[in-house]
Amino acid sequence: MPKILQTPTFKRIAKKLHKSEKQVLDDAVKEIAADPACGEAKVGDLAGVRVFKFRINNNLNLLAYEYFENEDEIKLLALGSHENFYRNLKR
Repeated sequence: MPKILQTPTFKRIAKKLHKSEKQVLDDAVKEIAADPACGEAKVGDLAGVRVFKFRINNNLNLLAYEYFENEDEIKLLALGSHENFYRNLKR
């Protein structure tokens, strides 16, 4: 089981979720931990970043993360809807 790290950006967004939404997020993180390659690999400016798509309350959410194989760590970068997600992630 890889070690899971969170960026301050991710923590801030996750803290605002309701309890039921946090449970869905936890399930998504567990799915990523079980298979770190399940997210879609990005290229270009976001090379090395993977994005996992899942639904909360029937809304599509994207969870960006990086997997460091040699340290066996997953770093959760950002969470949000598709709108401006990639633009904000580049920052």
